[in-house]
Amino acid sequence: MKWMGRRGSDNVDDRRGLSGGKLALGGGVIGLIVIVVNMFLGGDSANLLNELQQQSGTQTAVPTDPEEDEMAKFVSVALADNEDIWKKLFAENGRQYKEPTLVLFSGATNSGCGNASSSSGPFYCPADQKIYIDLSFMKELQTKFGAEGGDFALAYVLAHEVGHHVQNLLGTSGKVQNRMSDLNATEANKLSVALELQADFYAGVWAHHNQAINDALEPGDIEEALSAASAVGDDAIQEKVQGRVVPDAFTHGTSKQRMYWFTKGYKSGEMSDGNTFD
Repeated sequence: MKWMGRRGSDNVDDRRGLSGGKLALGGGVIGLIVIVVNMFLGGDSANLLNELQQQSGTQTAVPTDPEEDEMAKFVSVALADNEDIWKKLFAENGRQYKEPTLVLFSGATNSGCGNASSSSGPFYCPADQKIYIDLSFMKELQTKFGAEGGDFALAYVLAHEVGHHVQNLLGTSGKVQNRMSDLNATEANKLSVALELQADFYAGVWAHHNQAINDALEPGDIEEALSAASAVGDDAIQEKVQGRVVPDAFTHGTSKQRMYWFTKGYKSGEMSDGNTFD
């Protein structure tokens, strides 16, 4: 994605220079299990993280990865692009857009939704309206899940989480959570899938307008986003982790569904076309 020369966002809280000892390890077998459950959803891994915190002691400063430093600059510009576009789209619909904060961290950090770790993957916390990303996740996306590299894969991940922020501002998330509480696990998972697919759609809407306004896309960018969407489909993850696919346990949608809704958003650019609940 072409990003040099555009402004970076002022809403980035970079905590990457701090680590909590063993908290910084993340990953491993436990991490992989948590990724499957919580990828892009931000489930509660507080118990696990609290145990790790008790073992780890105080936080200490650690060097940042130069490659991740460049990614941090890029994601700051991508966040600014999201801010500009969603402000415009909200204003066109008579609404005011409140900007979220992006928290970059290494290993683990605190959030309004409990403790966050690299093993839980990127997530949006509605309680504090912040997006949490450990940039090392992008390497895991390639090595563990087979996604293509490239900066637009990171742009897609960020835009998906901003999509959850949009849902929160519009009241969609709250309505869905209330409905899910009255349903059995299978039916609740269907609503979870619809919510995630709409966030993918909104990511596509952002990509549509970012191209129209900034001429930001380069050859292969959309393919990078689709590869990332495919890699984190429920069916793809279940097949890799447990060797079989269990549709009733889906929470985020299949690879095909995630690619479809991102593509639809990218082609349409209209928020009204993103009804994933029917």
